[in-house]
Amino acid sequence: MKQYRAALITASTRASHGTFADESGAILARGIMELGFEIYSQITIPDDKELISSEISRALGAQVDLILTTGGTGISPTDITPEATRPHLEKILPGVSEALRAFGREKTPLADLSRGLAGINAKTLIINLPGSPHGVRDGIEVLGKLIPHILSQLAGEDH
Repeated sequence: MKQYRAALITASTRASHGTFADESGAILARGIMELGFEIYSQITIPDDKELISSEISRALGAQVDLILTTGGTGISPTDITPEATRPHLEKILPGVSEALRAFGREKTPLADLSRGLAGINAKTLIINLPGSPHGVRDGIEVLGKLIPHILSQLAGEDH
């Protein structure tokens, strides 16, 4: 069985400056390893559109199988992760984003404020998760059911 590689990007100005620990990134790393992924890279960067886009480009250049971001999906003025992600998506997967919001909605109505995107670029799956620890935990639970099939399809395997 192929060992899939993942790049993890936390977009948080406060965490990148050490104002608080990147709890969401740590939860994301543990969760993705439990799903059998090798972590190719993990970085915490400020909420900056160009930095986020650059890290996504770097991961795409390394041909990782999965790029997950956490943070910057809300509605505050500094939340720009979807805007940094969108230019990299060749195909949008709206059902994935809808599934993430629907699952989160069971716990908090604020889940509907997440503007996170999901899509693919060549054979790489790219997904924006919320920045909250609970949002990341919920995201891993939802994605654990979807990612194996998505990556299988991207590899050209039959249903």
